[in-house]
Amino acid sequence: MGRHRTDDLDGGHPAQEPPPAPRKRAGRAAGRGRVLVPLAGAVALAVLLGVAAFVIFNREHDCSSGKLPLRVVASPDIQPALSKIAGNYNKALHSIDSKCVEVTVAKESSARTANGLAAGKADADLWVADSSLLVSAARSGPGGASLPQPVESIAVSPVVLAAAKSEADKLAQALKPSWSAMIAAANVANPDGPGKKVRVLALDPQKNSAGLAALLAAAGAAKEAGKDKELVGALKELSGQLASDPAALLASLTVKSGRRIPVGVASEQAVYVHNSKKPDSPVVALYPDEGTLSLDYPVMVVTKDAGVQKAANDFAREIGTESAKKVLRGYGFRSPDGRAGSVLSKDKGFTVKAPAALTPPDAKSVARMVQTWSRLNLGTRLLTLLDVSGTMALPVPGTNMTRMQAINKIATEGLDLFPADSEMGLWSFSTHMDGQGKDWKELVSVGPLTESVNGVLRKQELVKTFAALQANATGDTGLNDTVKAAYTELTRTYQEDKINTLLILTDGAGNDDPSGGVGDAELLQFLKKTYNPKRPVSILLIAFGPDAAAGKQRMDALAKATGGEAYIAKNILQVRDFFLQGMERRLCAPKCDG
Repeated sequence: MGRHRTDDLDGGHPAQEPPPAPRKRAGRAAGRGRVLVPLAGAVALAVLLGVAAFVIFNREHDCSSGKLPLRVVASPDIQPALSKIAGNYNKALHSIDSKCVEVTVAKESSARTANGLAAGKADADLWVADSSLLVSAARSGPGGASLPQPVESIAVSPVVLAAAKSEADKLAQALKPSWSAMIAAANVANPDGPGKKVRVLALDPQKNSAGLAALLAAAGAAKEAGKDKELVGALKELSGQLASDPAALLASLTVKSGRRIPVGVASEQAVYVHNSKKPDSPVVALYPDEGTLSLDYPVMVVTKDAGVQKAANDFAREIGTESAKKVLRGYGFRSPDGRAGSVLSKDKGFTVKAPAALTPPDAKSVARMVQTWSRLNLGTRLLTLLDVSGTMALPVPGTNMTRMQAINKIATEGLDLFPADSEMGLWSFSTHMDGQGKDWKELVSVGPLTESVNGVLRKQELVKTFAALQANATGDTGLNDTVKAAYTELTRTYQEDKINTLLILTDGAGNDDPSGGVGDAELLQFLKKTYNPKRPVSILLIAFGPDAAAGKQRMDALAKATGGEAYIAKNILQVRDFFLQGMERRLCAPKCDG
């Protein structure tokens, strides 16, 4: 028997060897081995970097605690641009204390927001006003101390003159683009000046920052040229030529109105917006020769909440980035350094280089202008006392007029300086005018010029009455009794919303009343005692004639006892200046003389 053979197992058949493995190319096998090792490392690194990026991203954009609302209130002109910037900001998921900031931008006039903040009622976390000038003016008013100080500016828009493009060539022949020319054209006491060809429109400076900036620029030009009276005349005229907002003003420039070319004021950006919306009736920006002031869009954090303050400051930083500035330039604003975008190009009627900048006025100057405007735009309530004594029939040397005719011309000249909503009346005075011992007579009662009297408007009745008056050949000058009676009546019927004035037109002979009546000292004492600086009734006295100078001292005493003024007219044209000076005293009353 032989040995047991393992190869005989499995059915008696010999066990077969497994087939040899197929041969591989040595080079290919070695290359694959070298690639797999670094690839695995790269994948691991990518995973690690992805995790790190996810952690970092979510740390900076962590909204796990919800949203943090931020309400921005901005002036209507810049609100669209800020809304676009806010949209980009919101998409970037800016996070404050694990809350993603969600910015909304509401539009509201800066004047209204300022009033709301002063009253503690404004719904805003961050405020973008259109001008530091307006904020400064608001800070000087009631409750204004609570308003924040203007801080960083995010954009600027120069305040310019504007006119219809179709009238630009014609306008260039009548008006030089400057603040001084605007004053001359608007001066109510200069009807023979450029105002014959140009009508100046304004924006209410109490409601619109471009309007305030324009008046401040004009006031600076007037002061530089020594034309303060002309400025008063211009302000008085402009108060009756107000547009409700820049859009309405610019639209009105392209509407023909008589022979005079309308010229207005607006921001450069407002001109751009107008031309974008109404390309068929474009206007052009006229840059004042003296330079100009600009709307500067200061950003102010007004919320008291610490968390929201962080969000407000973060968004404020975003507005100052170059990408945000580019958005603002695309909407017609300039960057704070004056840089303009492509929309303010020369071929579109703009000056690419920023116009010369005037020095911004200080807070006191701004407050003074606001007060000036407010007082000048109080209504007028005026009672005129017209001297018809015998001396008024005497001729005026060097003229072909009597004193009465000259005074009547003065009165008519003055009447034309007052707006249609004024209230006026007329008394004549001499002696025994309305029965024995009564030295005055009411000819036209005090009331609105547009009110009907005897079937005609009161203004027409006044003009007709002035023209018909004759001197009382035998009459004396019962001035004192008349002044006391008239001053008593105006004091009794005083109106808070108006400037209450007693105007005396005389030849300056003073009081001459043989039958007695009120004496000089008694009248002066009465006026000093009756005058109330909180309810002022002022005397404006204008004398014309060779006897006027002799009575100047007494005239001054009567006027100044009531915070008024006395003038002697050497010629008829001087009356314009006298009325303007009388208007100027409204601005300082009741402390015009220190």
